[in-house]
Amino acid sequence: MFYFLASSCMTQFLLFGKITWDLPQGSTLCPSCGWCWLNGFPEITTLKALRFNSFKRINITLHHLRMSNHTDAEQEVLLERKGCAGVITLNRPKNLNALNLNMIRQIYPQLKTWEQDPETFLIIIKGTGAKAFCAGGDIIEIVKGNQKISQNFFREEYMLNNAIGSCQKPYVAFIHGITMGGGVGVSIHGHFRVATEKSLFAMPETAIGLFPDVGGGYFLPRLQGKLGYLLALTGFRLKGRDVYTAGIATHFVDSEKVINKMSPTSLKIALRQLIEGSSKTLQEVLTMEYRLSQACMRGHDFHEGVRAVLIDKDQSPKWKPATLKEVTDEDLNNFFKSLGSNDLKF
Repeated sequence: MFYFLASSCMTQFLLFGKITWDLPQGSTLCPSCGWCWLNGFPEITTLKALRFNSFKRINITLHHLRMSNHTDAEQEVLLERKGCAGVITLNRPKNLNALNLNMIRQIYPQLKTWEQDPETFLIIIKGTGAKAFCAGGDIIEIVKGNQKISQNFFREEYMLNNAIGSCQKPYVAFIHGITMGGGVGVSIHGHFRVATEKSLFAMPETAIGLFPDVGGGYFLPRLQGKLGYLLALTGFRLKGRDVYTAGIATHFVDSEKVINKMSPTSLKIALRQLIEGSSKTLQEVLTMEYRLSQACMRGHDFHEGVRAVLIDKDQSPKWKPATLKEVTDEDLNNFFKSLGSNDLKF
């Protein structure tokens, strides 16, 4: 389904956007997790792997939509290896993917395992469904439990936050939809946070007699100006592109756009090219790229792409294979094979 890839759109580094504030209109506590406010706030409409500055744009955006709507409904969190990526999927969509102790206890050891695994180059976390990445900790579960449960929950949640913040592998969070409280804790401390037009960020803890935790005392005062103080004291919401502009997200993508238009074969080629190229010399990369160029000339998609974009200009290429899933490892390996005596020589 995903060779470290999935379907979304190309990352755009948007350096603009404005913040607008509205007056409070009342509030409603989320019936699922019991503490995130769904309306009513004023709105604000190393390691080698860390060198992947170019390919991160692809891997982050490609994964966003393809995996989100097809998950095992019985498991609260899914932990999977996809190619060279470790993928964490928060899987409680009816509860807006609210984080509970059981989920934390599954995520933490797996995160540590992937961090030490030489075959894992990236760790991705996302939420199931279109409404929420993670609306926070499951506070109702904590309140209904005994003191031991609350002690364990906060202790282990904060340990997970620290593990994410100190993770030695690139850690990418798709903060698509509601991202509050505990959801912020499992995203904000990682290397990359990808927002979409549907992202909704807030730290509303003061509304329930708590405080902006999960490291809020660290990241909020480090936002530009006094924005972090505004978010902490009032629970103001950041929406869509403003999440990126404010510095919460490191990247922004429009979840409804351009990536299915790209050649699935080319996407997988480009990703592997960048992964391998990160540890090669320039000459080694050019040798690899010569092999790729000749394979593309022999293949279907390059000729079809030129026809659709430059000759007929119908902008509707018919790729073969048509989906990422259909591009097999064997297909991909053939593009990278040595050309023997025809290899590029310097």
